[in-house]
Amino acid sequence: MEIDLLVDYPKVKRDVFARRQENKELIEAAKSFGWEYFDRKVPKVCYGGYIYDGRWIPVVKRFIEHFKIEDNEKILDLGCAKGYMLYDFKQANPTLNVYGIDISEYAINCCPPEIHAIIGNAKDLSYIKNDYFDLVISINTIHNLPEEDCRKAVREIQRVGKKAFISVDAYSNEEEKERMLAWNTTAETIHSVEEWKQLFKEENYTGDYFWFIP
Repeated sequence: MEIDLLVDYPKVKRDVFARRQENKELIEAAKSFGWEYFDRKVPKVCYGGYIYDGRWIPVVKRFIEHFKIEDNEKILDLGCAKGYMLYDFKQANPTLNVYGIDISEYAINCCPPEIHAIIGNAKDLSYIKNDYFDLVISINTIHNLPEEDCRKAVREIQRVGKKAFISVDAYSNEEEKERMLAWNTTAETIHSVEEWKQLFKEENYTGDYFWFIP
């Protein structure tokens, strides 16, 4: 189902076309998803400093209500970055079992100790049993993979989670497409909303989804 579960995430104004002027070497460094991507402040390429500030608290509340999350359930954040959303799940309900996977060793090393987080890639979750997680969340992550691997990630999310939510870069018209292409630094798979819906259908994805459109 198409539903915006990130409606409460803080919005910021972005000069999307300024990205075209960024230093190419810095953008390439951002693709390593290390310090430059998360915490380089000057010049800012991506987050410009990603610290815990409670921004995920209202989002977590909405997830808990929407998915009717109960005590002791298992939640996976695929592309968890520094694990702050999972931390807020744990604060909201200490009985929850929260797990994170991210490609960034830097981000994993920054995760709060309450989080079970490992380095991994969304395209291969073969070490996880079918339906192991009650909920799998992937926010602005799988589009960073080439399309073939992105499709594998969708299939893996469907396989390991009883319920799921995916957010990806998308556009609905040519103006939005131009903004997206100007803004993008890391995404390898950028589709229109309708193309994403078709991809989800082809990969038999039955979870919820929504879009990031700068």
